[in-house]
Amino acid sequence: MSNFSALDLTQRPPRSPRVRLGGYVLLPRLLDKGRAALAGTVGDYHYNCPLDQRVLSFLGIDAEALRAELATGKGDGEILSWIVANQKHPREPWEIQQWSDFQDRRGPDSDAESLGLFTKYVSDLTTTREDITTWAAVLDLDDYVSFGGKA
Repeated sequence: MSNFSALDLTQRPPRSPRVRLGGYVLLPRLLDKGRAALAGTVGDYHYNCPLDQRVLSFLGIDAEALRAELATGKGDGEILSWIVANQKHPREPWEIQQWSDFQDRRGPDSDAESLGLFTKYVSDLTTTREDITTWAAVLDLDDYVSFGGKA
């Protein structure tokens, strides 16, 4: 089945990691990448990357099962209903809120490897921005710069 709601991620980025669906951050971005992967328009993005795995783990949903559901052409609301009906560990609204708030504010771990990776990622994008301190901010900046913006 054709999926007419798939974004062409060679032309524009997926939604920001900060955008929420059903209270979940990262989920709309995951859905954009999944639909684009199915349509062959995922570009440099990757479905089921470590960030996607973070939200999939919290949801208790298998990446391939979600991909199969996306292939049916369902919209965001229908996919959210499917997730709620199929997740292994149903979440209370307060859990979703706390998890999403934490993901919004999550920066690199305090170990040298994580700090080094984060610092390199930021410095590859900009040498002047000192406000980039979270993974969400790095992804937003990377998306912006990748499509022609100046850091």
